[in-house]
Amino acid sequence: MGRQRLRTTTIGRSIWRTPERVTDRDRAAGHWTSFFLHLYPIRVRREELGFRYTWFLGAASLILFLLLVVSGIVLMFFYVPAPQTAYRDVTALGTDVAFGSFLRNVHRWSAHLMVLAVAAHLARMFYRGAYKPPREFNWVIGVVLLLLTLLMSFTGYLLPWDQLAYWAVTVGTSMVSYLPVAGDSLQRVLLGGSTVGSATLVRFYVLHVAVLPALMVLLIALHLWRWRKDRTLDSGGNDD
Repeated sequence: MGRQRLRTTTIGRSIWRTPERVTDRDRAAGHWTSFFLHLYPIRVRREELGFRYTWFLGAASLILFLLLVVSGIVLMFFYVPAPQTAYRDVTALGTDVAFGSFLRNVHRWSAHLMVLAVAAHLARMFYRGAYKPPREFNWVIGVVLLLLTLLMSFTGYLLPWDQLAYWAVTVGTSMVSYLPVAGDSLQRVLLGGSTVGSATLVRFYVLHVAVLPALMVLLIALHLWRWRKDRTLDSGGNDD
C-alpha cells in the first residue's frame, strides 16, 4: 500500500513511469519500455532526430567520457600516486613514453571539453523544458552528473603535483570548509589531514580513477535508461 501511494505522487510518477502490471496491456507496456529489449523508443517525433533539437551534446558528452576512460586507463600504467614520483611521471610522458604527450593531451582536452559539453547539454535541456513533470527525476540525474563531472576535473587537477595544482587544490578545499555543518569534516576527509600532502594525493587519485568513474557509469546507465523509458511512454516529451 505504501508503494502504491508513493507511485501516485508527483515524485513517484517521475520514477515509476510504467503502470502496475495487472492487465495484458500493462505487461506489454513493461516489455516495450525495457532498455535491453528495445534500445530505441517505439515512437519519436521527427524534429527530435534533427541536429538542432539537442545539438548532439548528450552523445558528445558520452563519447568524451569514453575517451577519458580509455586514455586514463593507459595513463595509469605510467603514473604512481606518490609525491616523490608524481611530477616526474607526468613529465616523463612527454619524453620517455611513446605517444605519451598525445595521450595526456587527449585526456586533458577531453576533460575540458566534457565539462563544457555536459554544461551546455544541461542548459539546452533546460531550455527544452526537460525539468518539467514527469521527467524531473531524470533531470536531477543530469544535474548530479554535471556535479560529478566537475569533481572529476577537480580531483584530476592535483595529480601532476606541481605548484599550480598544489595551490589550486589548497584554495578549493579551503572553500569546502565553508560549507555549513559538515564543511570542516569534509575538508579533512579530502585532504587526509589539515594540509595538502601525500594522503591528499592518494585520496584524490582513488576518487579520480575509481570512485567517481564508477558513480558516473552507474548514473549514465540510469540516465540513458530513463531517457529510453520516458521516450517510449511519451513521444511528445522534451528530453533527449
